[in-house]
Amino acid sequence: MISRALSARSRGIANIILNRLNAPLHIANKLASVRALQKFARQGVITMKVLVVGGGGREHALCWKLKRSASVSEVICAPGNPGIAREARCIAVAAEDIDGLMQLAREEQPALVVVGPEAPLVKGLADRLRSEGFAVYGPDQAAAELEGNKAFSKALMAEAGVPTARFETHTDADAAEACIRAWGAPIVVKASGLAAGKGVIVAQSVEEAVNAARDMLSGNAFGAAGAQVVIEECLVGEEASCLFIVSGDTILPLDSSQDHKALLDGDKGPNTGGMGAYSPAPCVTPEIADTVLETIARPIIAALKARGIEFIGTLYAGVMLTGDGPKTLEFNVRFGDPECQPLMSRLRSDLGEVLLAAAEKRPHGITLDWDPRPALCVVVASDGYPGSFEKGQRIGGLDAVEAAGTTVFHAGTAEKDGAIVNAGGRVLGVTALADSVADARRTVYRALEQLDWPGGFYRTDIGYRAIAREEA
Repeated sequence: MISRALSARSRGIANIILNRLNAPLHIANKLASVRALQKFARQGVITMKVLVVGGGGREHALCWKLKRSASVSEVICAPGNPGIAREARCIAVAAEDIDGLMQLAREEQPALVVVGPEAPLVKGLADRLRSEGFAVYGPDQAAAELEGNKAFSKALMAEAGVPTARFETHTDADAAEACIRAWGAPIVVKASGLAAGKGVIVAQSVEEAVNAARDMLSGNAFGAAGAQVVIEECLVGEEASCLFIVSGDTILPLDSSQDHKALLDGDKGPNTGGMGAYSPAPCVTPEIADTVLETIARPIIAALKARGIEFIGTLYAGVMLTGDGPKTLEFNVRFGDPECQPLMSRLRSDLGEVLLAAAEKRPHGITLDWDPRPALCVVVASDGYPGSFEKGQRIGGLDAVEAAGTTVFHAGTAEKDGAIVNAGGRVLGVTALADSVADARRTVYRALEQLDWPGGFYRTDIGYRAIAREEA
C-alpha cells in the first residue's frame, strides 16, 4: 500500500494505521484510521483502496481508469463481471443489495466508494454509507430523485427555470390520452420511474402514443416505473450528453459526448440504453457548453440546494440543441453508459484523486486534463434487445478484438464453463482512441470483424454526425 519512500516517522505512522485496520477494532476507530490514510494519500504518501458498485460497461470503464490512477492501490468491484475481473477484485454482492454492500464496506474499509448505477443511489446507498463515515462519490437518495422520478425532475426544472420541453404528468390513462390528442404527434411518452434507459417512447402517431401511455399506466410495459407518465412535446435538433462532477457548489464540466439511443442505423427503431457513443461531440461548441453550464447545470443544483439537498456525484444532462438553444431532455445522476467508456479513454487526470476530492467536498483547484484525440465506442448487443433475447451464448474472439487496437469493456457478460457468454441486452462496448472520429470508428469496426458471436449485433454508423462534420 506504500507508494513511495517515506521518512522514518511517516513509515511508523503508516504502519500503526495499517496495523489498526487489521486489528478487531470498533467501527469508529477503523473509520478514523481510514480518514488518516486518506490524508496520507492526499499528500502522495500512500495509495488507497476503492470500492466500485456495479457490474456494467460504465463500471468496467471506471475500474479500468481507477486501476491506472497513481492514487489507487486496489480496486474492488461489487458485483463486477468477467471483464472487470481483469482490473479489480470482484465480490459477488449485487448492486441493489444495500445491506450486503454495507457489510462489504465495513469489512473492506475502502477509502472511497464509487456508486456506478442509478438504482442503488435511488435506494439510498450513498446515505447509508455516509452515515457510517465513508467517503462516497454518488448523490444521496433525495438528489437521486432527479433520475428516479421524472415527474419530480420536470417539476424542479420548471421551478428552476431550466429550459426543457412543455410537459404534463399523469397517473390516469384517460387524462393522458386527452393530453396526447390535444397536442398531437410526434410526441414523447416517458415512464416516470427507472426503466433501464428504455422507458421513453418517441411516438410518431397519436395512436402509438396513446397505446404507450396506457401500457405504461397499466403496469404492462415497465411495472411500477410506469405508474406515472410524463407527456412531453417532441423537441427537434441534435442531442448531446453534458456531464458534470458536482461537489456542493462546485460544478466541474467533463468533455462533451454524444450517445446513439436508437437501436438501428440512421437513428431508427426503438430507444435503448445506448448503442454507441463518442467524445468530444463537435456539436457542443465552447459557447454551447457554457450555456448548458449556466442555464441548466447551475440552476438545477441551486434548486436542489434551496430544498436542502446537497449534490455530490455526476450530474448528467441530456440536452437537445434546438433552434432556441439547448433544452433539457433528462437528468441522470451518474456517468452515462456508454458515454463513460470514451470519456474514461480520453481522461488523463488521476480519476481516484478527482473523485475522492469531490466526495470529501474539497474540489477547488482540481482540473481535468483530456487527451485531445477523440474516442468512439460501439455497443454490441444481444439479438432481440431491447426485447427478449437468448442468454448464455458463447462469445469468442475477444482477445483478437483488443489486439486490433481497441479496449473491450464488458457490460452484460458472464463466465460459463471457462467461456465468456452473454448475460444481458447490451453486452460489450468496443472502444478506440484515434486522431479523428473517422479513424476511431474505422479501428473499432475492423476489430469487430474478429468477434466470434453470431448472436450479437451492432449499429454500423456510430459517429456519423461527427464524421460528416470532419469531412465538411
